[in-house]
Amino acid sequence: MSFQLLSPREQLVAIMHRIYRAGMTTLSGGNLSILDDNGDIWITPAGIDKGKLTPNDIMRVRPDGAAEGPHRPSTELPFHRAIYRLRPDVRAIAHAHPPALVAFSIVRQVPDTRIVPQANRFCGPVGYAPYDLPGSEALGERIAGAFATGSNVIILENHGMAAAGMTLLEAFQRLETLEFCARIHLRARTLGDVLTLDEPALSLFDQCANTLPEFTPVAHSSAERELRRQVVDIAARAYERQLLISTQGVVSARLDTDSFLITPAGRDRLTLGVEDVVLVRGGRREAGKLPSRAVLLHQAIYAANADVAAIIAAQPPNVTAYAVTLARFDSRTIPESFILLRDIPQLPYEMCYTRVDAVAERVSLRAPVVLMANDGVLAVGHTLLAAFDRLEVAEFSARSLIDAAVLGELAPMSDEAIEGLKAAFNLS
Repeated sequence: MSFQLLSPREQLVAIMHRIYRAGMTTLSGGNLSILDDNGDIWITPAGIDKGKLTPNDIMRVRPDGAAEGPHRPSTELPFHRAIYRLRPDVRAIAHAHPPALVAFSIVRQVPDTRIVPQANRFCGPVGYAPYDLPGSEALGERIAGAFATGSNVIILENHGMAAAGMTLLEAFQRLETLEFCARIHLRARTLGDVLTLDEPALSLFDQCANTLPEFTPVAHSSAERELRRQVVDIAARAYERQLLISTQGVVSARLDTDSFLITPAGRDRLTLGVEDVVLVRGGRREAGKLPSRAVLLHQAIYAANADVAAIIAAQPPNVTAYAVTLARFDSRTIPESFILLRDIPQLPYEMCYTRVDAVAERVSLRAPVVLMANDGVLAVGHTLLAAFDRLEVAEFSARSLIDAAVLGELAPMSDEAIEGLKAAFNLS
C-alpha cells in the first residue's frame, strides 16, 4: 500500500518507529506532526514511549487549539504551529535528536552536505536556529524564522534538528539523509581533511540518464519473479543494517545475458514492492517505471563482466568516510576482509557520471569493491548475497579501522600472510 494512503495516525506511528529503531531518537525524545487539509494538526504525544507508540496515542489539535486524544500534545507544538503558519508549502514536520546532528548542534556548526551530492540536492541549504527554551513560543518563532528563509532542514542550537516536507515521508527522509551525511562527515574527520564538491561537480548528479526507451514485457518468468523478491529483500536488509537509507542506494541483479532488474529512482528503499523493481532489457526500461539514475553504470558493468550477477551501490557511513577523504582504505586487516574485498581502489568522482565504461573496466569478481570519490562504495558478486556480504564486510572493516586509530597505528597483515590467503583461496 502507498504510504500516503495511510491515515495520519498510522503515518506518524510508522515514521516514529523507524526513527527510534534507527537510533535517531530516544524513548522520550523527538516529535512528528502532519497538517491536515482542514487545518487540524496531528502530532505525537508528550511523555509517551516512542518505541511503543500506537495510532491511539496520536493527538489531534484543532485550529482553535482544542486537543483530542488520551494524552497531552507534544510540548514542541508551538514550533510546529509557527512553521505551518510561515511556510504554507509545508505539510509535515519531523524533530529528533539524532546523535551525529546533535554533535553539530552542541558545537554550533552546520554539516556541509557538499561531501555527497545526494545529501546536498535532497536536503538543500541547511539552516540554523539559535537556542531558546524548549516548548516556548520564542523557540517556535526562532525555528519558524529559520524555515521561513527557505531551508527545509534546520540545526537547532544545543537541541537537535528539525526537517519539513510536503509529506511526512519527505520530512523523515530529509532528517535521515542529513544524519547520514553528518555521520560520514564525523568519521571522515578522524581520517584527515574532508573533500567537498564544487557546484560544477554537484551538477553532474542532476544530469539524469535513466529515461531509457520503454518496452512492455509480454510475460514475467518464474526466475524473474523470484529475482524481484530477492532484490526487494536485499534492499530492505541493507536498509535495516544501515548500509543504505531511504533516499540512497541501488540494488540490481542480472536476469540473463540481455536483462537485469534494478531498484527504481525516487522510491523509499525500505518499502519497495516486487512490482516497483524495474526490468531493463536490451537498453530499454519496463514501461511506466523509472530505474535508478545509475542504470547506465550498472548496464555497463554487466556488459563488461559476464560473471557478475549482482551490484549494490551505497553510502554506509564508515566506508564512505574513506570516499570523502584521501585516506587509504586498507583491507589487509583480518582474513575475511581481504578475501572478500581484496585491495580497494578509489575512482574519481566524475567517472561514474561521465565514463561509465571506464568504471566497468575497473570492477570485476577479482576486484569486487571500489570506492567512488564523494559518492560511496560499489560492490559486485556472483549472487546478490555475495554482493551484500561484501558491502557489509566493507562497512564493518572501515568501522574497525576508524576505531583502531584511537588505539594505535594499524598493523596490517604481512605480505607473506596475504600471499598465503591468495594461494589458499585462489585469489588470483
